[in-house]
Amino acid sequence: MERRVLLAVFLSFIVLYAYQALLVPRPAPLEEVATADGVSSPAATSTLAPDTAVPSELSLDLPQEVGEAVTATLGEAQAREIVVDIGVVEAIFSNQGARLTSWRLRDHLDSNGEPLDLVPPPAFDSQPTPFMLRLDDPALSARVNQAVFRASGETNGRVDATTTPVELVFEYADSSGLTVRKTFGFEPDSYVMTFSAEVTNGGQVLNPAIEWGPGLSVAGATGGGGFFGVYDWPPEGIYFIDDGAERVAYGDIPEAPVYDGAFRFVGVNDHYFVAAALDTGPARVEYAPVSYPVETGEPLSLVAATFAFETAPDRARFFFGPKQFDLLQSIDGEFVRAIYFGIFAWLVVPLLGALNWIHGFVGNYGWSIVLLTILINLVIFPLRHKSVVSMRKMQTLQPRMKAIQERYKNLKVTDPARQKMNTEIMNLYREEGVNPASGCVPMLLTMPVLFAFYSLLSAAIELRNAPFTLWIQDLSLPDPYYVTPLLMGVTMFWQQKITPTTVDPTQQKVMMLMPLMFVGFMVLAPSGLVIYWFVSNLWMIGQQYFTNWLIGPPRTTRPPAERRLKKVGEGRAKGARVREKRSVTQERDRRARAAGGRGHRDQGDAGGHAHQPGR
Repeated sequence: MERRVLLAVFLSFIVLYAYQALLVPRPAPLEEVATADGVSSPAATSTLAPDTAVPSELSLDLPQEVGEAVTATLGEAQAREIVVDIGVVEAIFSNQGARLTSWRLRDHLDSNGEPLDLVPPPAFDSQPTPFMLRLDDPALSARVNQAVFRASGETNGRVDATTTPVELVFEYADSSGLTVRKTFGFEPDSYVMTFSAEVTNGGQVLNPAIEWGPGLSVAGATGGGGFFGVYDWPPEGIYFIDDGAERVAYGDIPEAPVYDGAFRFVGVNDHYFVAAALDTGPARVEYAPVSYPVETGEPLSLVAATFAFETAPDRARFFFGPKQFDLLQSIDGEFVRAIYFGIFAWLVVPLLGALNWIHGFVGNYGWSIVLLTILINLVIFPLRHKSVVSMRKMQTLQPRMKAIQERYKNLKVTDPARQKMNTEIMNLYREEGVNPASGCVPMLLTMPVLFAFYSLLSAAIELRNAPFTLWIQDLSLPDPYYVTPLLMGVTMFWQQKITPTTVDPTQQKVMMLMPLMFVGFMVLAPSGLVIYWFVSNLWMIGQQYFTNWLIGPPRTTRPPAERRLKKVGEGRAKGARVREKRSVTQERDRRARAAGGRGHRDQGDAGGHAHQPGR
């Protein structure tokens, strides 16, 4: 890769994700939305104090004055748990308050290898849990949430919803005229449940708000392997209204806790999971930040939510599960907006579909990433080939370009005569058929693929706890032994060494530090992303050798003046060689002639001496 292009990629990477992490606009609170009758949705006030951090068991004891004032006429004598088997979920309800106390996802495990529970265990006094009710009268709310309901639709404390839809009904009444009926509906292997609430007091129909309590889970608050913290987020509020999804960060909740509207979905969202009410109609949600204490370390930042509908909830739908793209899309096409893929979501979605398609054949997401990387590089092979060929041409023209620049180096940038330098360079490009942008543009076109792949691997729950091989047992987390980042750095250095470049030797040495910088950043990145980059580097190294073989070794073109000097020098050298050869030939001939003359004289002398004795 051209060094300047690589630097541009790096700087773009930093700017893009720093912008997303620090400068994404915060959602403003919505105006109160009037209903069809001209009456706004009911107001809600939080019973959770922000930043509550009081380690304690959940206290559900009925206040003494309430216990003395009324007696239950419909209910059960003792509190107990009811387990609902939904296949993908094991839900546990308590008949005290008719509330959800546990929602364990069998297909998603926690750090201990146990099914992940999306309902945090009680950590402080009066901690709300999902489907507790809140009424205008706090004392009445306490009585409802602490009452022991009669449960029906279960057998020996269990409900089987693995084959057919079932309903679990809780009922309570007391001597004061208070009656409450809660109905939960479940479907096999579904994360969606329905909820209805009927509350009357002295014959007056009440419209209760639904408490959700802090969430989503203790595990979700710690997130996964995000880079720059962009994807390693704690729980946050989320809602979809009109044509877009808005997120309410934990730190922004005190300033704007209440939102009104006809929500397509609204709830609490974290890295991989979401709890949301669906198709609410005119409704109101109120968020509250909760500092959740843990035994070791700093408290976790969780978000509590309260939902208030225009009328008492009647088969209101709630989703409580993983942010799996296909799953959310099957519920509502816009529900996939709960997954934050960033500005390259238009490219992430098809990449995710391709990754899941390959996984259907391979069965391992690590090898699926490798195969998808190869397919991506096959698609962009022509772009990279064109880029390398163009950079090779630019490399051969470099001496001539430097000669042109050398002639104008003493001119100021503002000097009009300096424009002649640019004209000469452009004429040189035109003469040699070189497009200076053709080396960078093809590589820049591949940048969205890199960013999209990063977003995919950072946010897709499919990679959570997905093993690859050997020491990599979770592709969504960094490599625990930093092996793949080091291999990525080595291949990146190798690639830079063999790639044509037009920068001077000093700049080349500086650019050799880039692999070290990228290794430092990739140490924190999901291992799946590092595998993608490592395989891409190997592919580009092989492609570089193939291109070098295909187009032949590089040649260097010299400036015209240098070529003329070279020709003159070569001519002079050739003439000297000819003259030298001629001199050698003449000297040999001279010596031969001289040797011939001596031979004739010697023969004459010999003849004379032989004749004299005869005389």
